[in-house]
Amino acid sequence: MARGSAGESVLHKHLRILETFDAWHPFLTLSEIADASGLPRSSAHRLVSELEREGLLERLPDRTYRLGVRLWEFASRTPGALGLREIARPWLGAVHERVRQHTQLGVLSGTDVLFIERLSMRDAVLNATLIGGRMPLHASSSGLVLLAFADPALVTEVVRQGLRVYTEHTLRTEKDLRARLRQVRADGFAVNDGHIHAESRGIAVPVSGPDGSVYAAVGVVVPNDGASPHPYIGLLRRAAAGIEKDLAEAYRADVEEHPLGIRSLVRGSARSLEYFEQLTSDPHDAGIVVHGE
Repeated sequence: MARGSAGESVLHKHLRILETFDAWHPFLTLSEIADASGLPRSSAHRLVSELEREGLLERLPDRTYRLGVRLWEFASRTPGALGLREIARPWLGAVHERVRQHTQLGVLSGTDVLFIERLSMRDAVLNATLIGGRMPLHASSSGLVLLAFADPALVTEVVRQGLRVYTEHTLRTEKDLRARLRQVRADGFAVNDGHIHAESRGIAVPVSGPDGSVYAAVGVVVPNDGASPHPYIGLLRRAAAGIEKDLAEAYRADVEEHPLGIRSLVRGSARSLEYFEQLTSDPHDAGIVVHGE
């Protein structure tokens, strides 16, 4: 892999460019990209041009840039988080119909929880979660669930990076964090009353994959009104069990011990899935020719 003079790979520099974009900064000028990435203006210009040429960035008429739709194409092909999102969506919808606040699905990403799906109501309680957004593991109920069942070394790394404080209820010491994680493991759920916003309560439970490891956390954010969390916990546990059942079905081997392919990634009508599985290539690549009778 090619490397720059400072020993940093070209790939890593490209990633630095892409990481300058987020939900609060979806459109950036070249100078803003250079400043945010910490790269020299000349290097940023060259890298941005390369990313634009490959469709990973798009230049707009006002000379700002945004992430390219080709990134979404790549992401939509992964059997990881987006496959999980597809499988979990009906169960999240069922929870949301009952809760009518915020319902969300999070996965582990470094020392953060990455939210890959969220359903909300316009009049719901305050919640800073965005699809594709992150929160520190120690601060959110979903994050605590993921951290409680992760490699113990991750707890040390979270503490080393520092525990950001949002409210007076946010966990702020290693002792408190480790005690809380023991409680989450024993209970099988996490309830955070006002840890990020004083008026909001986060409740989450783990979702296990076919191998028994925790794949994700499914949770709700509801008013922090002192009501019992157990009705929410029961609802979330039923949803988690449904997701786990569908995950096991999606990733089981068929009679020839091969993955089920597209069935593990998408949900749709049986006839639609059969149609896609019979194709040897993507029908959208060259178009479908219909021959007249």
